Amino acid sequence: MVQEAKLDRGVPQSGGWFVLNAREARWLHNEMGGYCNFEGKDDAAFEQLGINLNVLPPGIPMAMYHEEPGQEDFLVLRGECLLIVEGQERPLRAWDFVHCPPYTKHVILGAGQEPALVLAVGARKGQASYPVDEAAIRHGAGVEQKTASPKEAYAKFGPMEEGPAPEL
Repeated sequence: MVQEAKLDRGVPQSGGWFVLNAREARWLHNEMGGYCNFEGKDDAAFEQLGINLNVLPPGIPMAMYHEEPGQEDFLVLRGECLLIVEGQERPLRAWDFVHCPPYTKHVILGAGQEPALVLAVGARKGQASYPVDEAAIRHGAGVEQKTASPKEAYAKFGPMEEGPAPEL
């Protein structure tokens, strides 16, 4: 039988099943917006599937342009976004779904006048890499030199700090 996880201030402290309202979960913030991944550390981390909510201010990237060895999928729940995929720009609006098979180069940015809300889901398979892409660089979401280091890719952004769920 799988035990219920212990929660502390919206963060799982142990492995197991749980129910958690996203407004009560741990949210992290920096100039990239708000991020909630529902996970804890160590045995409370999700081994097979990452899932998170992202609140993206207009013009702000959810991540840096990257590719991963696992599938990723995105659903725009609210607002407008810009998808840069394989060097192409595509506008997104609420209820648009984006499927990225393994090694699809991509990034999503907030667009429009209001913050966007995006649900992201991805397989946990290895490390992302960050290729150079002119469209991503033009929008502040790309690296100048290819890297496999998240620390290098995100160096221009400040550290994530805990805070309340964003108001939407």
